[in-house]
Parts: sequence; C-alpha cells; structure tokens
Amino acid sequence: MEYAAAKSTMCRQCGRHYAPAAAAPKPAAKLRLKTESSGAPAGDVSVFRKVEGFWGRQRSSLIECFECKAKQEVSSAASSTICPACSAHIDLQDYKITTSFSRTIRTHGEVHITAKGDLSSNMVMCRSALIEGKLRGNLHCSETATIDFAGKIPGRLTASHVLVERRADVQFFRRLHVKSVEIRGRMCGEIVAEGVVVIHKTGSLDGDVTARAISVEKGGVFFGQLIIGRRELTQGELLPATSAMVEKCAPEVPITVTPPLPATS
Repeated sequence: MEYAAAKSTMCRQCGRHYAPAAAAPKPAAKLRLKTESSGAPAGDVSVFRKVEGFWGRQRSSLIECFECKAKQEVSSAASSTICPACSAHIDLQDYKITTSFSRTIRTHGEVHITAKGDLSSNMVMCRSALIEGKLRGNLHCSETATIDFAGKIPGRLTASHVLVERRADVQFFRRLHVKSVEIRGRMCGEIVAEGVVVIHKTGSLDGDVTARAISVEKGGVFFGQLIIGRRELTQGELLPATSAMVEKCAPEVPITVTPPLPATS
C-alpha cells in the first residue's frame, strides 16, 4: 500500500525503484447508459478530463547517482529519490539563493543565484544554474550554466555548456573549463573548451582560448591568444624530436690532440 499522491517508491523485497501509478491494477471498464447523470455539466466534465489527462502524462528524466554513478529514470515531479544500486539519497529540488550562502549543495535540480545572492560554498553540484549574483565558491553544472551578471566572478565554474547573456559583462578570475561556450554579451577570462566556442554578433571576448573550434559571427569581437587542439606539448613529446634533430644537424668536427712539449734543461 502506498500514498495515492506518491510519484515514486521502492520495492520492499528487491529494492528496485518504480512508479506506483504504472504498477497499480487498472479498474474494470464500466458501461454507462446515456440516461445516467454525472452531476456536472458536460462542458465541465470534458475540461476536467483534459486537466486530468495533462497531469497523467508526466515527463521523466535520466539522472546519475553522485556516489556510484548509477543511472536511473525518475519523474520530473519528484523532489528526491534513492539510488537503486547503493541506496544513497539523491536530491532533485531547485534552490534559489537570495542572500549569503555557504553550505554544500548536491542536487539534480536548478540553482538560481539572484541579484542579491552570494554563493561562497566550496562544492555546489547541480543540473543547471542561473547566475545573476556573486559567485565566490565552486559551482559544477552537468548541463547549462546561464550568466546574466555584470561584475567580477572570483569563483570556479565548470559546466557542460555556458551561455553568457546579452546584458552580461563578466570577468572571470579563474580558468573556465567547459565543453562549449556561447557568448552574446561581454566576457573577459581564459577558456578551455572541449568543443566549440561561439561568439555572436553582439558578443565580445577578451582572453586566451583553447578549444576544438571557434566561430565568430560578423560584428563579434575576439581579442587574445587562440589555440586549436591540444593546449601544449609535454617535455616527453619534445625530447625525441629534439635529440634526433641535434644528431642530424651537428657537424662532424675532427678532434686533434696536441703532443706534449719536450723538457728542456
């Protein structure tokens, strides 16, 4: 037996996660005569059925456990769940930071730093983030981090995708590690991207970039050093080529030995 409004639960015998609505037995179909009255107008019944059908079609998302990295599918209406592999608690709530905040957050929801918010936590992990205030801590987003802030960001930000909005004018003190970046406003800082860096016609980037590719639209501004591919060669990669080149180009100089002078009395 489960609560009627429950969105997810676990089997008491095997520990697997499932939705109670999907496992509940369907009621037997009942024939209804035209002469029966439902107690409500026909128009109200149709609207009620539409709303009921809308809530019945719940969307689901695939999440990953923070501890064992096991993946599972959960309902979008759930606020928390339990990992079926290691039984760890997984937070799915959204957080809105309106004042100074320094606690640890690990959630698969969204973290919103408002204009008056100040995030100084050492570890914040979330699915997506909206930064409109101060970021002085460490923030990691598994999906998109949207920046709509004017000022300096001394904190560390890592994300799959970073979007700098058109009204943003941000300066990063630390290196920005991302998979891709999309710049519509002004940004100053160093970027290390695994994918592509896109600067739109209203965007401006001042800083060094290491990426697989870069795209600058007509009207966009980029000022800095650009490295396409690997950031730098290691000393181990340079040693064989350097030694071979030295052996090839070194001239053969004969070595002469001067005989000792005879002793005189």
